Amino acid sequence: MKMNKRRNILKLTLGAAGLLVLPQAIELAKATEDFIKGPKVKDHPIKQLSKHVWMIYSPDGFPTAENQGMMANITFAITSKGVVVLDSGASVQIGEMAIRMLKTVTKQPVVAIFNSHYHGDHFLGNQAFIDAYGPMPIYAHPYSLEQIKGIEGNTWRSLMERWTNQATVGTKVIPPTHPVKHGDVFNYGDVTIKVHHYGVAHTPGDICIEVVEDKVTHVGDIAMDQRIANIDDGSYVGTFKTYKALFESAGQQLWIPGHGHAKKELLNEYGTFLAGIYETCVQAVKDGIDPSTAKGLVLKDPRVIKYAKNTKGFEANIGKYVSLAYLEAEKEAF
Repeated sequence: MKMNKRRNILKLTLGAAGLLVLPQAIELAKATEDFIKGPKVKDHPIKQLSKHVWMIYSPDGFPTAENQGMMANITFAITSKGVVVLDSGASVQIGEMAIRMLKTVTKQPVVAIFNSHYHGDHFLGNQAFIDAYGPMPIYAHPYSLEQIKGIEGNTWRSLMERWTNQATVGTKVIPPTHPVKHGDVFNYGDVTIKVHHYGVAHTPGDICIEVVEDKVTHVGDIAMDQRIANIDDGSYVGTFKTYKALFESAGQQLWIPGHGHAKKELLNEYGTFLAGIYETCVQAVKDGIDPSTAKGLVLKDPRVIKYAKNTKGFEANIGKYVSLAYLEAEKEAF
């Protein structure tokens, strides 16, 4: 009802604005839009994962009107120099909820944000932190930075509004301000943050953020727990390469996914699932088996069966996953 009232007010205002000269109408429309904002998001608990790292866990993996877009975890590193946000959520409302929860465990201000990649559930909450704490560096891989500044930023904002029945209205795209590269190190007093990037994985612009002292690494969407990931812009081979490089560089970690629970076994578990898809497709290509038949073989692979049982989005996405794996296997074969 509140949203409908807001829409009616906007219509009336814009109608009245038609009587004004164009510049005045534009200014009035902009001022009116500032009052249109989706409802607050209910509080989600904040949980301590290590000495410096806290996370707000999202129980849902996909955006709906009911969850108001709360579909991705929001992680914090609380340091002696302030709080560092590792992915900010899917809307200004979610970011505001995260700030409420953060204030229950620390009085430290937020001093920096890292966006793991350019999908909207990981950067659209930036606005809330800038509004609350003022300008601060927002870090991302150069590819992700450019995507968010470009068409992807507003595309994701619009998609989130549609998927949530306008619950995220009022969110503005606040893109990253600082590019980062593999090996960059940031000192926040008692906490060191290290950036990892090993090429295309979930997307071409994924960064993993290691909280060095805690042996905790936020991996964004290169691995998920109980959810199937979008890999349209990614690579199976690149994902396996990234996992191997992370293990070699960081060692055993508590791996924090963008979706699902943090686990020490996360990369092994999700990697096994992906291998069940990709390796089956590699063999299918070698044997001259068509993609449709390859899908049937994938669904029979015990590595896939085990993971599929508790995986959100499996049925809707496995066909596309197999097609992408088959195409990549064909490309690698030649």
